[in-house]
Amino acid sequence: MTVRRSGRLATLLLCTALAVSAAPAHAGPSGSSALPSVTPRAETEALYDDEEGGNADADDPAIWRNPADPGRSLVVATAKEGGLRVYDLDARRIQSVPAPPPAAPGDAPGRFNNVDLLHGLRLPDGRADLAVVSDRGHDRLRFHRIDRDRPGGPLTDVTDPAAAPVFSADQEEINEEETAYGLATWTDRSTGRSYALVSRNNRTTVALLEIVPRAGGTVGYRRVRTLDLPASFRLPNGAVWSPCGEPGELPQVEGMVVDPANGMLYAGQEDVGIWRMRADLTGTPELIDRVREYGVPAAYDEASDECLPAGADPGYGGEHLAADVEGLTLLTERDGDGYVIASSQGDDTFALYDRELGDGNEYEGGFRVTAASRTLDGSEECDGAAVLNAPLGARYPDGLLVVQDGRETPAEDGREATGFKFVDLADVMDAVDD
Repeated sequence: MTVRRSGRLATLLLCTALAVSAAPAHAGPSGSSALPSVTPRAETEALYDDEEGGNADADDPAIWRNPADPGRSLVVATAKEGGLRVYDLDARRIQSVPAPPPAAPGDAPGRFNNVDLLHGLRLPDGRADLAVVSDRGHDRLRFHRIDRDRPGGPLTDVTDPAAAPVFSADQEEINEEETAYGLATWTDRSTGRSYALVSRNNRTTVALLEIVPRAGGTVGYRRVRTLDLPASFRLPNGAVWSPCGEPGELPQVEGMVVDPANGMLYAGQEDVGIWRMRADLTGTPELIDRVREYGVPAAYDEASDECLPAGADPGYGGEHLAADVEGLTLLTERDGDGYVIASSQGDDTFALYDRELGDGNEYEGGFRVTAASRTLDGSEECDGAAVLNAPLGARYPDGLLVVQDGRETPAEDGREATGFKFVDLADVMDAVDD
């Protein structure tokens, strides 16, 4: 049997300063096939990652609520080299924003990986909501101001032209693609300052960037600090384990979300599990759950470009997540309760963890998004997710969950397709509560 290839190879030992919390012993799929199912109410048009489709590949969504008219709220989503897509609540595209071209012939093109929202940033002409995007191709953040009724579309690029690369020293390093990847925004309630947390492709690094408005109405950023998560782990049996991947690539982070109530960042290290840490990147990160594959030995085989088994499962993995851990999103409730929702990409499920720190972010259940009909399929191999627990007009009076579908069907002429599914949040809560 071939082990699923992670695409990263860890070469470092566990940082002793990082605490790894106890996790339940590995117990197989843990009944994931018996999880409740919900069906989508709508889906976006298919995106095709080929020349004809503009190299568009759905990845990560964010939900913007229109306070003046919630029924006219928006979903902003990344399409990698295809740029951004903006959808209404019927999942109809109302705007496409292209990714920037290469800096020069032969350089990497713009590639929009993840998106998050920032509300009420103070600009010279007043407060504004922004869609913040990680441009993996240029190793930068991009900022788009949201104006629902602007002629030509609700998004306007207000990125500072002088914004520097997030991680790379020069264009040569940018082209090596160890660039800005995952993204989460955060406003520190104690200071009013806004930040972006950005992970690095093929590395374990997370950077904290302060978002800085410029005098001319553009938006830039400055680096505050970085943190490196471990790439290798000492197991209870004394062995040192690293997630399998291609030589030189470390186990990266992508899905991230910050709980604004307590300033905690949840970060999904794709082949390891979910970390909890202070969003200011101080203190000691804690691993709150592990993927089932945690500790399973495997080795990269160049001929097959796969990770192949290299020993028995020692039984140290978790019960609820199958690698990769992907999109993380936060469902908040009025009484302070709520959930961190994680995409368990390896088994096409979603896991819910208690938001409360006092309860240790314990696992609360899970669900699947399955087909509503022959033409409206579910979500498979989900990369990104976004949830909003607020009324969104007559269409979604109880809120909305948007999830990426990594295998959109039916697709045209056998082309591989992706897209996004819109799910009534009431259906999710009913399924989880049953």
